[in-house]
Amino acid sequence: MPKKKTAKKAANNKNQAYQAPEFLVDLLNARSPTGAEYEAQAVVDQYVEDEVDAYRRDTMGNRFATVNPDGDPKLLFAGHIDELGLIITYINDQGFVYFDTLGGHDKSMISGRRVSILTKNGIVKGVTGKRAIHLMSAEDRKKVPETHEIWIDLGVKDKAEAEGLVRIGDTAVYDQSFELVRGSVGVARAFDDKAGAYAVMEAVRRLTKGKLDARVTAAATTQEEIGTRGAMTAAFSENPDFAIAVDVGHATDSPDCDPRKYGSFKQGGGPIICRGPNINPVIFDLIVRAAEKNKIPYQVEADPRPTGTDARAIQVAQAGIATGLLSIPLRYMHTPSEMVDLEDIEHTVQLLVAVAKSLKKGDRGIW
Repeated sequence: MPKKKTAKKAANNKNQAYQAPEFLVDLLNARSPTGAEYEAQAVVDQYVEDEVDAYRRDTMGNRFATVNPDGDPKLLFAGHIDELGLIITYINDQGFVYFDTLGGHDKSMISGRRVSILTKNGIVKGVTGKRAIHLMSAEDRKKVPETHEIWIDLGVKDKAEAEGLVRIGDTAVYDQSFELVRGSVGVARAFDDKAGAYAVMEAVRRLTKGKLDARVTAAATTQEEIGTRGAMTAAFSENPDFAIAVDVGHATDSPDCDPRKYGSFKQGGGPIICRGPNINPVIFDLIVRAAEKNKIPYQVEADPRPTGTDARAIQVAQAGIATGLLSIPLRYMHTPSEMVDLEDIEHTVQLLVAVAKSLKKGDRGIW
């Protein structure tokens, strides 16, 4: 793992290449399928543990970083470090490895991918395979294969050789790393939600400087992709007065996204502030005021139901927590090449910092 360095901001000089923050890049490249978030945990530990007033781990694998531990009110930021993955379920006599999915995959995109399998002896490489198009009937070509009709090819001769490399229950992710494609726009297999996890942890690192009334804790949560499970225990153990979950949201400025159905959200337009029954109106107003006071670009999304994010779990923990949600605009969610403008991530960090600094002793989310 590279030596810790301070994250670099985007270059102002148009002739100079955009510099992605090293903390973010390391987190994006960490392999952390749901339930096996070890590599992402290690990145957070490396960049954050020594920078904050208090740091802890829990049995769910969550990471908690706190500044101003005696402050009031208590504010929790949450972003999940788990990502989509595969889990090995069966190895046949020829050594082909079968799997189930971790999280919500588009099955049409699974085959033909290079994968990295996390094993007790390190990373094992493989390729997801299915019957070639030349060997399919006209009807078969129209179908999306079921998971059991796709396998991982390790390039081995038989079951014994495969079992010497991998075990049932080992997990895997697509072998796809972060890359800048144009200016501050980048692609990675897991901006969902390494972008949010970076944002909450980077915000707390920046909050170590300057005056602060609130106690602020950032949680890098686990197992969001299978039901916001890390957030459930994080919210229970922290029991904050306010919380802001940070995840990704759909940028609908690409073809075939109907704004009448999904709303209008632009990549590069700033963080999306959610409004609806999952969102406490006091924290919503605090977030909007902080954005406008600090001239941070933002967008507003209306969601009529509990969101599919950590906010859903946090809002109803304990006696109820005043919860908000920021979403970083993202194209091609849950694919091997998700796209984000890194300036949207930076503006999210700035907004989290601004909200934390705006809280005063005695503030509560009761309405």
